[in-house]
Amino acid sequence: MRSEAVKKGIERAPHRSLIHALGVSPEEMNRPFIGVVNSFTEVVPGHTHLAKLASAVKSGIREAGGVPFEFNTIAVCDGIAMNHRGMKFSLPSRELICDSVEIMAEAHAFDGLVFMPNCDKVIPGMLMAAVRLNIPCVFVSGGPMMAGQLTRGNQTCAVDLNSVFEAVGKAKRGEITEQELSELEQAACPGCGSCSGMFTANTMNCLTEALGIALPGNGTIPAIDSKRNMLAYEAGRTVMDVVKKDLRPRQIITEAAIRNAFMVDMALGGSTNSVLHLLAVANEAEINFSLKQVNEISEVTPCLCKLRPAGDYHIEDLNRAGGIPAVMKQIKSLMHTNQPTICGKTIGDIADCATVYDEDVIRSVETAYASKGGLAILFGNIATQGSVVKRAAVSPEMMVHKGPARVFNSEEEATKAILDNDIKSGEVIVIRYEGPRGGPGMREMLTPTSLLSGMGRDKEVALITDGRFSGATRGAAIGHVSPEAASGGAIAIIQEGDIISIDIPNYSLNVELSQGEIDKRAQSTPKHCVSVQSGYLKRYAEKVTSASTGAVYQK
Repeated sequence: MRSEAVKKGIERAPHRSLIHALGVSPEEMNRPFIGVVNSFTEVVPGHTHLAKLASAVKSGIREAGGVPFEFNTIAVCDGIAMNHRGMKFSLPSRELICDSVEIMAEAHAFDGLVFMPNCDKVIPGMLMAAVRLNIPCVFVSGGPMMAGQLTRGNQTCAVDLNSVFEAVGKAKRGEITEQELSELEQAACPGCGSCSGMFTANTMNCLTEALGIALPGNGTIPAIDSKRNMLAYEAGRTVMDVVKKDLRPRQIITEAAIRNAFMVDMALGGSTNSVLHLLAVANEAEINFSLKQVNEISEVTPCLCKLRPAGDYHIEDLNRAGGIPAVMKQIKSLMHTNQPTICGKTIGDIADCATVYDEDVIRSVETAYASKGGLAILFGNIATQGSVVKRAAVSPEMMVHKGPARVFNSEEEATKAILDNDIKSGEVIVIRYEGPRGGPGMREMLTPTSLLSGMGRDKEVALITDGRFSGATRGAAIGHVSPEAASGGAIAIIQEGDIISIDIPNYSLNVELSQGEIDKRAQSTPKHCVSVQSGYLKRYAEKVTSASTGAVYQK
């Protein structure tokens, strides 16, 4: 056992003395030590219930003969951090989470780990730590929030956080009153859990099932459902079996598992951020996975689900319809079914046991919403290393679009122009210097995209950026443009009025300029200076790589 490094031998008497101080008995000293990595915090709605859930995990560990030790990581609520300086710290938190888990696991020599994430950057940060450490582990999330219910007159409709972001645009146009906005904001988020649509957190929690590192139901059982507590208990029991078998993350998270995850992602129409995060996980696992491979998967994987923001269904509906096992059942012929999982079954076994209970929430290959996947990677002279769009959430009339550029050097500049109604129909908004290095921190652009949607302009205006989008974004919003402007990418040379050509079906994104003109402008474009000169963001900007490689640190 790894834990023998802190408890075996006469020279470890001081170590044992400290461990006894924690309440560990001499008999328990001979059992496996299991770290319970909890992202509990009282400031993030997705995590407020994780302290209680951890009790169930620890009970399962003890029942199966282990000794649990709980410790915590940080967690950022992207919704609260949105559209102010705080969002610069969201993506960078992923690397801190990964590093902090490595520090705690190595310093205390745990035999196994149970990871308890829930929100956006915590899940990939913990997945990166899992494959870096390669210690037997199990993932169990806090589960999704229920959709809110808003009643107006004789009608009740399901609402969520994205409804509130989009309602800001409606309020700006005078379509709803401030009182109606207040009623919505109080109804949209009814309790604990990760925000209720197929946004980034829920996308990543669902993909832990496809990767095989979490038990079935992990991505979709609601946070408030008693089955979530049962799943946590079972995760505690399962980790002991995984430790006994010495089943390591890198035996599970292989190239085939990454492909499976992307296939499920395409079928779900998941968040664009999943591309960034799965590439980062692959990098930590020393798996060479490219953006071109993502398109190859998207070409053959149909989009079977229309969950918020692409449609009207929420994660609770996906759970009711059969969850991720049911999705995998529908695309089983495309998947690597022999891939192992932590529960002892293969991906194929899990898919075989699944049932689709609602054939509109989870459609078949024959009745798919689209023949191709929900995400697409666009290449061209603006994005030679790629860019990402959630095509499942793009209106048909915007799948191919050509229009003049409106150029902004920050999210704030673009947001002001949208609020001032200074954007014309057909234009392409360009937001640059918001990439991993240029931001720094690669902020999400949910405010400008939600304003466009709320103002009814997502069917007439496109937006491209070297920053990111929330999983809640809809419309012709193309992010992760690489190379980013701060690293000399062509997005830096675009000028007002340049014609931008977007062709999502053919995976292309171009500015209608000759290469000679692009090169000429590049020579006269001033070198970008990072605005942050101290603290963590300064160090982050110095180390972070392109979004096309997952925005990981340089090695």
